[in-house]
Amino acid sequence: MKKLRVAVIGAGFWGRNHLRVLNDLPKTDLVAVCDVDKERADLASRKYGIKSYVNSEDLYKKEDIDAVTICVWSTELYSEAMKALNAGKHVFVEKPMASRSEEAEKMLETAKSQNLYLTVGFIERFNPAVRRLKEAIDDGRIGEPVSATGKRVSKWPERLGDVGVVKDTAIHDIDLMRFIFNEDPITVYARAGRLRHRRFEDYVQVMLTFPDGKSAFLEANWLTPYKVRRLTVTGSEAIITIDYITQEITIDTSNQTLIPRYRWEEPLKIELEHFVDSILNNDSSLVTGIDGVKALKIAEAILESAEKNKLLELDL
Repeated sequence: MKKLRVAVIGAGFWGRNHLRVLNDLPKTDLVAVCDVDKERADLASRKYGIKSYVNSEDLYKKEDIDAVTICVWSTELYSEAMKALNAGKHVFVEKPMASRSEEAEKMLETAKSQNLYLTVGFIERFNPAVRRLKEAIDDGRIGEPVSATGKRVSKWPERLGDVGVVKDTAIHDIDLMRFIFNEDPITVYARAGRLRHRRFEDYVQVMLTFPDGKSAFLEANWLTPYKVRRLTVTGSEAIITIDYITQEITIDTSNQTLIPRYRWEEPLKIELEHFVDSILNNDSSLVTGIDGVKALKIAEAILESAEKNKLLELDL
């Protein structure tokens, strides 16, 4: 069986999850890890029996790998992705893909010019509950979709870094609204603020409108004392609600409430397995660099709308 030779760039909280999953996947050969913190890189090296580096360019010169997953600070995503792409490696880059949409577009252009895979870590697309929700919508089981409401709130994250709640947290739901409705929003209006943090916004409420009249409402914050990850889609015949964490689905119709039971599956494993299979089989990817660029452009428009307190038209 052909295996994909991979390395992980960034061995922090989320990078360690990548290392664990990639080490367990049967179609991957985990070769190396890179982190600016040598002690952290060496710890992962010893745990998985792989090479460790503190500079990714050294890794690309010395190791024969096909692809990398990049799990560094948001402000470093662009530079690390460009190093990998210019070295001829397929790239899985965690959200928000880059600090600015202009950077994301350069990454996309580079990947296209070198015929390389570039995908973004929109993990919720691979959440089994989301997949079942989308199937229900596409199959017409809730009638005509009217609106969607996403709630993604929790207390202050310990790993808080270099972007606010819009690009760090709400961007998941920004992407999902495009995904479940199969179209791009045309306007955005948002309110945001800094209640406990002076540098970045820590709460936001967003309204997105779509060409055929559908609307999406998003709430994200780092203020709520407990974690909520929920999506509700209202249709003409039913309302469907999912919990991203438990993967529970509830379908409410005019005469019954259904709560089907499914086995819990790890979204990250499904996501990384899809990345590996896409490259090995030369298949299309569920998440492309274009998806990352568009989500980042919407996030930027949300921040601009909140700053100007006005409705903005989107041109994606």
